This record gives sequence, structure tokens and C-alpha cells, in this order.
Amino acid sequence: MPNSRNTGRPFTAWRRRLVSRAVQQGWHWIQGAGAVTAEHPGRLRFGRIGPGTRLAFPQGTVFGERWIRLGDHCVIGEHVTLTAGMWPGPDLGPDPVLTLGDGVVLGRGSHVVADAAVTIGSETYCGPYVYITSTNHSYDDPHAPVGKQWPRRAPVVIGKNCWLGTGAVILPGARLGRNVVVAAGSVVRGEVPDHAVVAGAPARTVRTWDEERGWQPPLRTPAPAPIPEGVTAEQLRRLAGSAGPAGPDPES
Repeated sequence: MPNSRNTGRPFTAWRRRLVSRAVQQGWHWIQGAGAVTAEHPGRLRFGRIGPGTRLAFPQGTVFGERWIRLGDHCVIGEHVTLTAGMWPGPDLGPDPVLTLGDGVVLGRGSHVVADAAVTIGSETYCGPYVYITSTNHSYDDPHAPVGKQWPRRAPVVIGKNCWLGTGAVILPGARLGRNVVVAAGSVVRGEVPDHAVVAGAPARTVRTWDEERGWQPPLRTPAPAPIPEGVTAEQLRRLAGSAGPAGPDPES
């Protein structure tokens, strides 16, 4: 006699595929509907949100948005926390506390916690799970719980055109110049000059740019070939699709 369990499997598999497709399409629609933009801010009322800026859904913790200014064409990933002030509610005065320049990218799961002023320059890209904060716990009293001691605060400034790798931590008082690269997992405090690469915990400078000698120590990989003028985005997409994992043939 045929096994009744086996006869039901094709129908069960078909039904599972149908449900899976419906769930995925539904979630895709929810992500689109839940995204925050200047035209569709939802419940969030930022001090400014520029045209083309988008906060992916679901958002992380967001409060103090009246003191948060987001530039044009920023990309804020899923589960990103943006906060101004230590908790929701207090009046923080007339000036912005958290400012993102145009074209800033914050990767999935990143946190920007601004009790004192935090400024991120235009075209700075942050990988996933980057943590930027202008406040930190103090532990002056050895007998009181650290979490109950008043924190220390200091402004944070990150210059234009920087790249912060996955899991980087930027501590209170840090000041990064322009075109700075922060290696993944680094913990940065203090001053970082323009055109520097820092790595480690605590981070130290591992490479700098010299106008006469270039990068010191020299880069170990050749610079990528620039995109030829006149190449359209559609042409690049087609090239990427035809190249496969190995990338395009440089001789083609």
C-alpha cells in the first residue's frame, strides 16, 4: 500500500513555497512602507531630513530627533540607533546635537549616541555595527556602581570622506580628519590627522599620506582601475553580472 505520508509531500512542498513567497513579498512591502524619508517621516520629526535620505525599516532606537539633522541622500541601514540627549524629553536648546552631512552611510546595526555634539562629515561611510558616542561611563567612585555615576561627555567630529570599518568604536572627544580610514574593530580616541589609516584597540596610525612619496608605508595592492568616462550605471550593472565572482577581465 502507498505511504500516505509520501503522497502528501508534493502538496505540502507546494503550499510551503506559496506561503514563503507571500511572506517574502509581504515583508518587502512592509520594508518599503516603513522606511522613513523626507516625504514620509512617519512619527519621526527630525530637525532636518534632506531629500533623498532614507532610514531603512525597521529602525533602531530614535529619540531627540528635533536636535538631529540629516543631510541629503544619506543611507541609514536597518536597526540603526540615532539619539540626541541622554533620554527622551529634555529641551536640548536651539542648536543641533547630532549632524550628518550629505551622503553619509550608516551600516546596519550602527549606533550614534549624541549627548554632546556629534558631527559626521559628508560622504563618510560606516560599515555595519559601528558605534559612535560622545558620552562614556565614569568610575571615579570605587564604591558606587559604575552605571550610577554621572558620565563624562565630549564632542565628536568625524571629517568628510572617511571610511569606518565594521565594528569600529569612536569614543568621546575623538576628532577625525578628512579621508580617514578606520580598520574594522578599532577603538578610536583623540585626534586623527587627514589621510590616515588607523587600526587596533586602542587605535594607532598605521599608514599616512605624503604628497611627495604617496602612502607610507606603501600600499601592498595596486590601485583599482578608474571607471572610464561616459560609462553609465546600466553598463556597470551588466558588466558586473557578466563578470561573475572573479570580476571583469582587465584586458576586455
